[in-house]
Amino acid sequence: MGTGGRRSSRSGKGTEGAAAAAAASSPCLYRCIECNREARELYRDYSHGVLKITICKSCQKPVDKYIEYDPVIILINAILCKAQAYRHILFNTKLNIHGKLCMFCLLCEAYLRWWQLQDSSQSIAPDDLIRYAKEWDFYRMFVVASFEQAAFFTGIFAFLWVEQPMTAKRAPDLVLLLKALLLSSYGKLLLIPAVIWEHDYTPLCLRLIKVFVLTSNFQAIRVTLNTNRRLSLLAVLSGLLLESIMVYFFQRMEWDVGSDCAVYKSQDF
Repeated sequence: MGTGGRRSSRSGKGTEGAAAAAAASSPCLYRCIECNREARELYRDYSHGVLKITICKSCQKPVDKYIEYDPVIILINAILCKAQAYRHILFNTKLNIHGKLCMFCLLCEAYLRWWQLQDSSQSIAPDDLIRYAKEWDFYRMFVVASFEQAAFFTGIFAFLWVEQPMTAKRAPDLVLLLKALLLSSYGKLLLIPAVIWEHDYTPLCLRLIKVFVLTSNFQAIRVTLNTNRRLSLLAVLSGLLLESIMVYFFQRMEWDVGSDCAVYKSQDF
C-alpha cells in the first residue's frame, strides 16, 4: 500500500509538472489592457463555475477587467477612445465583423454623397431615365468612396513602412492594423442619422463625424502598434494627404457620363 501511495503521489506530481510545462510553453494569445504586455489567459476557471481574473505580472493589475463588463459600457468606453477598451476589443475578443462593417460604412458614405448629388441636381428627363441615372450615381459614389478609403489606408501603411526601420524593432502586423482601422471607422454609421434628421447644423455634424472617425483611427494605430502619439498622428496625416490627392484626381475628372451631374464635387467624406 505504501509503494502504491508513493507511485500515485509521484504520478500526480508528474501530471502537475507536465501541465505547468504546457502552460509555460503555450503561446500568449492575449494582451494586458493596462500595460499591453502579453498574457496567456484572461481568467482561470475553477470548479463549480468559480472564475478568477488573471493578474498581470508586469503591472500587477487585472489583465482584462472588461470581461466582466456589459457590452454597452465597453462601447461607451470605445466611443470615449480609451486605450484599454481598444485593447480589449482588438486583442482579447474574436470579432470578425470588420469586413461587413467596412461594407456598411461604404454604403453609408455612398448614400450621403448620392443624397447630396440628388439635392443639387434637377432634371426634366423621363422617369425611367431619371431612375437609371440616380442608380448609376449611387454605384459611382460607392466606387469613389472605396477608392478614397483605400487611398487613406495606403497612405498610413506607406508611412509606417518608411518609418518602421527607425521606430520599431519588428515589422508591424499589417493585417491586424487593417482590421483595427476598419473597426475604428464605425463612426461613419452616424452619417445616416445625420442625413435623415437634416437641419441647419448638418454640415457641422458631418465635420464632427469626420473628426471622430480620424480620432478613432489615431487611437487604433496607437494601440495596435503600441507606439507614441506623434507617430500615430503622422500616420493619420499621411493617409489624409493621399486621400486628398485621390479627391483632387476625381475632381479633375468630369463624371458627367450617364448622370445629370456635371462634375463630381468634393464632400466632407
